[in-house]
Amino acid sequence: MRAAMFYEPGDVRMEDVPAPEPGPGEVLVRIGAALTCGTDVKTYKRGHPTLIKVTPSPFGHEFGGTVEEVGEGAEAWRPGTRVVGANSAPCNRCYYCKVGDQSMCEDLAFLNGAFAEYIVVPSRIVDQNLYEIPEGMEFSRAALLEPLACAVHGVVRTPISVGDTVAVIGAGQIGLMFVRLATERGARVICVDKSSARLAVAKRLGAEETVEAAEGVDTIEAVREWTPESRGTDVVIEAVGIPQLWEQALQLVRKGGEVTLFGGAPSGTSIEVDTVLLHYSQLTVRGIFHHTPYTVQVAFDLLKSGRVDPEPFISGVRPLEKVVEALEQHGRQEGIKYEIRPPEGSPS
Repeated sequence: MRAAMFYEPGDVRMEDVPAPEPGPGEVLVRIGAALTCGTDVKTYKRGHPTLIKVTPSPFGHEFGGTVEEVGEGAEAWRPGTRVVGANSAPCNRCYYCKVGDQSMCEDLAFLNGAFAEYIVVPSRIVDQNLYEIPEGMEFSRAALLEPLACAVHGVVRTPISVGDTVAVIGAGQIGLMFVRLATERGARVICVDKSSARLAVAKRLGAEETVEAAEGVDTIEAVREWTPESRGTDVVIEAVGIPQLWEQALQLVRKGGEVTLFGGAPSGTSIEVDTVLLHYSQLTVRGIFHHTPYTVQVAFDLLKSGRVDPEPFISGVRPLEKVVEALEQHGRQEGIKYEIRPPEGSPS
């Protein structure tokens, strides 16, 4: 089969590789559509210490497709069933799983290889995070499950109440999902980004105000102007992963406010925190990583119900052979994300 293989940062090659076969408890899925993701772009540019530990490695992790074959013990899944899966599953045995922090699992089973014609879903993901796609939902729309589950995780962990003012820094896929979910909770959302096109999508998804972080614009002042008495927002969510924006988030929030740092910054970077601001303003700052089986379930329900509309997130379709070009387009912020369609792939 044809598959994208990651060798090192900046080196992803389309190759002919052996088609995988499912082992015990596993399911072989013929990919109908995969999606580019901000994490894929970061991995393409600088590698990833968690998702890819051995190279060359299969690449890509957001997908929807059709069950082609099942391994022994996975007979509950029938060939021909349309499915979508998350890209990991926890062990449910380690300390962190037992105390309810499954995204911190010491043995997360990760899945890569969506930029290909076929993928084998590991048994642990089959057991916990594989879902049948409902009739009428396209593969590409169902494939939003994993990033939406991450955003759901962030919102579940962030106190957002009806009437709160929430600033979302970043209007990429995750930032836009935070915009939608915070709006769903009844918050008044302000979205900040460099791209006017992406900010227009944020408006479609419910942002009441947007701030374009253009040269010469005092972003902190611009956001605060939209808050009562310019005191700052009740909540700030950073969804880019740039240390300077982490620092900026602390300047946007009001006294006693909540700051959620979701965007993953490069390894080895750090931020400076004004201890006086942190202490005397009683700020709560939290990091959020990944998803859990619960937030995957919630995300799937949101997609099925239509409460999160997939359409604004997918900016175009590219054939599998053009996956590197799609990643580069995504990295240049030309659109939100791209559907990657294998040969004979179908949008439904």
